[in-house]
Amino acid sequence: MSNGNSNGGRLEQQFANLGISNQGSGRPTAGRYVPPHLRGHPSPLQPRRGNGWHQRNESAAAAVDWNNRRTSFPRADTWGGSRSEMSYSSPQRSGGGGWNDRASSQSDRWNAGYRQNFSGGRGGYGRGSFQEDFSNNSRRDDGYGSWRDGTHIIAQRNQRIERDLFGAPDDPERQHTGINFEKYDDIPVEASGNNVPQCVSQFSSPPLDTHLLINIELAHYTTPTPVQKYSIPIVSAGRDLMACAQTGSGKTGGFLFPILSELFKKGPSPPPQEQPGYSRGMSRSRKAYPAGLILAPTRELASQIYEEARKFAYRSWVRPCVVYGGADISGQLRQIDRGCDLLTATPGRLVDLIERGRVSLSQTRYLVLDEADRMLDMGFEPQIRRIVEQEDMPDVKSRQTLMFSATFPRDIQILARDFLEDYVFLSVGRVGSTSENITQKIEYVEDEDKRSVLLDILHSQPETERGLTLIFVETKRMADMLSDFLINSNFPATSIHGDRSQRERERALESFRTGRTPIMVATAVAARGLDIPNVTHVINYDLPTDIDDYVHRIGRTGRAGNVGISTAFFNRGNKGIVRELIDLLKEANQEIPQWLETVARETSGFGGGRGRGGGGSRGRGQNRDYRKFGGNNNDRGNYGGGNE
Repeated sequence: MSNGNSNGGRLEQQFANLGISNQGSGRPTAGRYVPPHLRGHPSPLQPRRGNGWHQRNESAAAAVDWNNRRTSFPRADTWGGSRSEMSYSSPQRSGGGGWNDRASSQSDRWNAGYRQNFSGGRGGYGRGSFQEDFSNNSRRDDGYGSWRDGTHIIAQRNQRIERDLFGAPDDPERQHTGINFEKYDDIPVEASGNNVPQCVSQFSSPPLDTHLLINIELAHYTTPTPVQKYSIPIVSAGRDLMACAQTGSGKTGGFLFPILSELFKKGPSPPPQEQPGYSRGMSRSRKAYPAGLILAPTRELASQIYEEARKFAYRSWVRPCVVYGGADISGQLRQIDRGCDLLTATPGRLVDLIERGRVSLSQTRYLVLDEADRMLDMGFEPQIRRIVEQEDMPDVKSRQTLMFSATFPRDIQILARDFLEDYVFLSVGRVGSTSENITQKIEYVEDEDKRSVLLDILHSQPETERGLTLIFVETKRMADMLSDFLINSNFPATSIHGDRSQRERERALESFRTGRTPIMVATAVAARGLDIPNVTHVINYDLPTDIDDYVHRIGRTGRAGNVGISTAFFNRGNKGIVRELIDLLKEANQEIPQWLETVARETSGFGGGRGRGGGGSRGRGQNRDYRKFGGNNNDRGNYGGGNE
């Protein structure tokens, strides 16, 4: 177990190994666009030169020299020129600032590579009859097994696929035990409900399937997080679950591990006999019958969950699939045709596919609502209720439902009442609070001084602590303006917001993840759910008006037990959240500036800033099982309000 300084000290060396060539294949690639759920798969296509980043010197091209920052990156007027290390293509400036992530990409050429790499049958329902074995690895080795005659047929191991999915065994980026991981044992956990199963202390069989344990080991997961220690036995016991946990606490594994384990053990359900076009040769119109459905609020989070599902479904009969809006639906339909056992989707795109008759939920045994509070914030409740209550999904007694949320406002409590039955309520840590692993700094900065203070902070970061820096602003226009400003100040930066196209957003995220542009300016579109390793510093250039949004923003660092730094620019325009901000700092044992308490006293009696949960101090009530406080699960009044 290393300390915080040693962890930060490795970042500079890690940056030297980061680059566009380090995608697991060992070969340099150009800036050809590849969607997130297809990355890591080899493509036979040769990218055009002059389109994105090229490596002129493979041994040095990806190195990020922070020691000589002002000369390591070209100024805006040299983007189109060639340099000894790299060449940059001229970015498209219409969408705002960016460090070459907006270079034009080859339109949809990934589809051809995708079809070639994933053609053929699959396990489970892949083609033809239900009991057929589709794991012909001599003909097609795609990393998936099959289910035959009631037996789970595990596919052969494939070193190339394992390297693509899990990375090299000694890759520090693939480690999932944070430097403060052991402190998780001290986090308070509340599990309430009828006959709550006993928690586990390690990944073991039972309750987990032995093949899943192999994949967990390949992913370098060694110790379950608190939410996983409780969710694994709860879900394995067939119980519904409402889980509230701090962001970055391993919630994705908390539902993927037990669901995949049960699917491995029980196999697929037979498809309905009345399904038309299910026989061989009718794949173009085949309807998917996923056994598990995961709903997520954003395209980025859906892709992230899908990537994790691919890892842990490796060599099994379960074929994950992802669909989301803002992308070409034809490619997603082709992926569905190849098999869809565990579907991750955004609500709007799923409704579209249901209306097209391409997805049926009649065989869905597991329903997961991830970032449920965020989905309601984004206005997805009508689509969610249609999917769950008005389509062909089994009723609450015939399916298992899991809800994961970082906060527990009244509308989430109502949703839990409607969608879950006899559920276990799990609260890990203080719901709506921040991790003590994050050092929070509040600076008083007037609006006109923000740019100069930001440059001072970026220049003053110690050499051993330079990881990825995520900067949050409130408007799309500010995201582009600030990104341009940083680029012109010789800081490699990109931006992400709702007005950028799906391709631009995915290219920006990939460039940020790999460290090619280690500074990203973002609006709320990236504030929730994204798990980006090595985000060591989050800067709230503009503070949000809702304290819950602040919690989720700074939760991009300090994830899975690692340490991080959060800096917030505060002025009197942010007085609406000052009291809750002080409460938050106290809960996380952070230093509270004296001037901040002065502002709080000046604004005593000032209304607002209470977030979605209404009045009262944070941490009181929002992490409680509301069934304990009067009435039963059928009375809407028990959830904080009367009839609407």
